[in-house]
Order: sequence, then structure tokens, then C-alpha cells
Amino acid sequence: MQKKIIQHIRKHSDLSENEVLIFNKYVETNQFKKKEFILRENKVCKYLYFVEKGCLRMYHINKKGVEQITQFALDGWWISDYQSLINNTPSNYYIQAIEESSIVSVDNQNLDILLVQLPQLERYFRRMMQKAVAEAQLRSKLLYEMSKEEFYIHFSTSFPEFMQRVPQYMIASYLGLTPEYLSELRKKKL
Repeated sequence: MQKKIIQHIRKHSDLSENEVLIFNKYVETNQFKKKEFILRENKVCKYLYFVEKGCLRMYHINKKGVEQITQFALDGWWISDYQSLINNTPSNYYIQAIEESSIVSVDNQNLDILLVQLPQLERYFRRMMQKAVAEAQLRSKLLYEMSKEEFYIHFSTSFPEFMQRVPQYMIASYLGLTPEYLSELRKKKL
């Protein structure tokens, strides 16, 4: 039985024990090993993924053949390729476990059924989407208005858990830095 996702939902919406049983019928939990792929480029993304435990990254390969990380997800976070999911088109992204992870998945059809059977989840998922869009907007703004050094400081102070759990080269990719420059910033002990 999923625990963290139920706690997460209950922070935003009421969910009785009977409704938890209904919810559990429409989701599945899978274990992924470190470096195992949850989604690969050119495959259609069929699920929303909730990280019960672990850490995931979402990335694409740019025109220079370099991995560009666009999103991380730690315990209690959602991740998906929404473009692929909504349009049923091949994904431009990979989603991969950075560490051993337990992931709760719900596919689009089951999500629609859940929203009919448990209408209060509509509010929960709306809030999760609003939060995700707000974070993406803030990241976009900060990328344009902050120096690379300021952006690193902002990220490291806002998300210290990432600094402990995610390899430095991945953080560099997410921040749009080279691993060498990130290493220099870390040595400065900003």
C-alpha cells in the first residue's frame, strides 16, 4: 500500500479509508533500480509518476548530443512528460531513476475513472498542476534574470536535499552549467 501519496493527497483533499481502497485499485507501485529507465525517448508516456521514495531525473539529448536535465523529482513529487501523455505522442524525454526508487503510477484512463469516482481528487490534481506550472515559470524567470552564480546559490539554498542526493554533473546540467564551472562555484563556498 502506498503511504506517502495518500499523505500527500490528504494535505490537499479529504480521502476516507474506503476511498483509499478505491484509489489503490487504479494505481500501481513499481520498484526501479538506480539508472533504470521509467520512460525512454520516442516511447509514448502513458503515466503520471509519483515518487514514493527515491529520486528521478527527466532529460533530453540536445543537438550536440549532450544530456540536458529539465526536471528532478524527489520523495513526494510528481513527474511526467505531459506533452506526450496528453497528446499520446512519442516523448522527447527520458525519465530515469537516479537512485533506487519506489514509484506510484496512474495512467490517463485510470486517472479519468478516479476523478469520476473520487471527485475531490480533481482539486488535488489541479493544485499539483498549478504548483508545477508556477515552479516552471519561476525557473524560466530566474534563468533569464540571475547570473549563473546567483542561480546556483538560489538552487542550492532552496533545494539543499538535491545537493546531497544528486551527482554534481547532473545538477550542472539542470542549471545550464558545465561540471567544471559548478566545481569552481562549490570551491568558492558561496
